[in-house]
Amino acid sequence: MAKNYFGITDTGKLRSNNEDTFIAEPVLNNQFIAACVIDGVGGYEGGEVAARLAHDAILSYIDRNRSSDITLVMKEALVAANEAIYKEKQISKENEQMACVLTLALADLANNKFYYAHVGDTRLYLFRDNSLVKVTRDHSFVGFLEDSGRLSEEAAMQHPKRNEINKALGFDSQMRTPDYIETGESPFLPGDMILLCSDGLTDMIDNRTITSVLDTNKDLSLKGKSLIDAANDAGGKDNITVVLVQNNKTPLQHTATKPAVTVKDNDSKNKEQLVEIKSTSAQQTIVSNKKKKSSSVPLFIFLSLLILGALIWLLYQNYNNKNEKNVANNVILKRRNEQEQVLADSINGTKTNEVFVLNQAGNPPIVITDSIYVNKDSLHIIGNGVTIKSDTTYKGPAFTLSPACKYVLLDSLTLENFDIGVLVKNRGLHLKKVQFKNCRVPVQQEFMFNDTSVVNGRFADTLFYNTEVNSQ
Repeated sequence: MAKNYFGITDTGKLRSNNEDTFIAEPVLNNQFIAACVIDGVGGYEGGEVAARLAHDAILSYIDRNRSSDITLVMKEALVAANEAIYKEKQISKENEQMACVLTLALADLANNKFYYAHVGDTRLYLFRDNSLVKVTRDHSFVGFLEDSGRLSEEAAMQHPKRNEINKALGFDSQMRTPDYIETGESPFLPGDMILLCSDGLTDMIDNRTITSVLDTNKDLSLKGKSLIDAANDAGGKDNITVVLVQNNKTPLQHTATKPAVTVKDNDSKNKEQLVEIKSTSAQQTIVSNKKKKSSSVPLFIFLSLLILGALIWLLYQNYNNKNEKNVANNVILKRRNEQEQVLADSINGTKTNEVFVLNQAGNPPIVITDSIYVNKDSLHIIGNGVTIKSDTTYKGPAFTLSPACKYVLLDSLTLENFDIGVLVKNRGLHLKKVQFKNCRVPVQQEFMFNDTSVVNGRFADTLFYNTEVNSQ
């Protein structure tokens, strides 16, 4: 019978040594299956040493602890690994930069659950019903952008800073700070599979390729080897490690049955009476139902007309609101270019109050063919020095802030060649390190009054001020 857990590691095509290691074995008297991927960093030998120390410390700590709080056991196991690495760094000056990142999972098949603890950019996935779900978050800037939807998977895989991590084991005593170790638990249902892997896999192949490998009838060892082969075929630029655990219990299935009414054959009289009762009852039910139906028809028609009228009214109001909004904001829908669409989507689609605009060295400006409409209560757009430039055929504003905007901060960006840099319909605009190059009107504030309004008030002085910069 094939095992329901499997681990494999490979040096890859470009590295001469393997700084990865893994755990895939039963622990705590076979109550759990331990699965762990460890990726060492810090030089030719340092990464291997850190990974080995973490591997041994984790198994040793789990083996000698019997606490019922599994999450606490896992966190303390990672703390023990951190301390082992840090102590070694004090002794060995040649490996003083060594550290490691890892993801640890304990699968409790008896109770259909798994627990996990995670630091760094190794990953844990749950594969269920032919769908692959990323459970852990990458502790890196690029990982944050990808997890928050600001960067696509393909762009993250190609980003030059994708391997720069924010957290690792071996960085002194900061492991004790709250939330440094990411932990959690999840149902682990019969048929589910978890995948733990190093970035040597996910930097080379995307989720679609991983899913196609896992969605086969092969046993876990063949699936693991297939993932390694796929990463190597894609370039194998780093060490590659994969651990798979499957809940191979058969799902329970229950068949619902309807009770049957039996009539004795030797009691024909009772049978005739039963048939007669059923017939009479059926006739009474039909008459009763007809009365109910006939009395409820007018009410049903009235309610239907009422609902239909309300629906038509809502659609009409929605149509009018959309038209008024488009007219008021002078927004003309156009087909945006790819860079422009990514920027617009990141602004309008973000669930947080911050938007990061990546500006890599040598990148061309983001060309705008239509105004980017901002309709959020508060937003911080961090440009990182990016230039947003008007298309030669576009004459409108770069950004249009709706009346709903109470606080919008534009930070570290340049607006170039716009007729209007920012069109503001409220007093919510704030600027920080913003340049307006060849913009006829940098900021224009717009007030809307209807024909019947009697207006009182004054134009207050603006708080914007100019900081001179040397032209390059």
